[in-house]
Amino acid sequence: QVQLVESGGGLVQAGGSLRLSCAASRSIFSVLGWYRQAPGTQRELVASISSGGTTMYAESVKGRFTISRDNAKNTVYLQMNALEPEDTAVYYCNLRTPSNNNYWGQGTQVTVSS
Repeated sequence: QVQLVESGGGLVQAGGSLRLSCAASRSIFSVLGWYRQAPGTQRELVASISSGGTTMYAESVKGRFTISRDNAKNTVYLQMNALEPEDTAVYYCNLRTPSNNNYWGQGTQVTVSS
């Protein structure tokens, strides 16, 4: 079992930046990702990073968001720049093990005002 705890959400004006963090309760040599869910929509993948550091991003955030990980601290980050009102959502940290077990954090609210 793995517990994931997110932090760093909040309210920011359009064009601003936020950095989300997700701390895992144990070593995280797995694929880590950030998802988001806005009211009335399905949860969508924002970015992911493999244990080797390979990253992928949703088209809507490419060039604005950066995912990174610190395996020594069991932590994954999402740096979000040039935020837009459309980025408003609850952001969830996800860990997927090699056996495809999924673990989720509790979510952190990101609100971008216009």
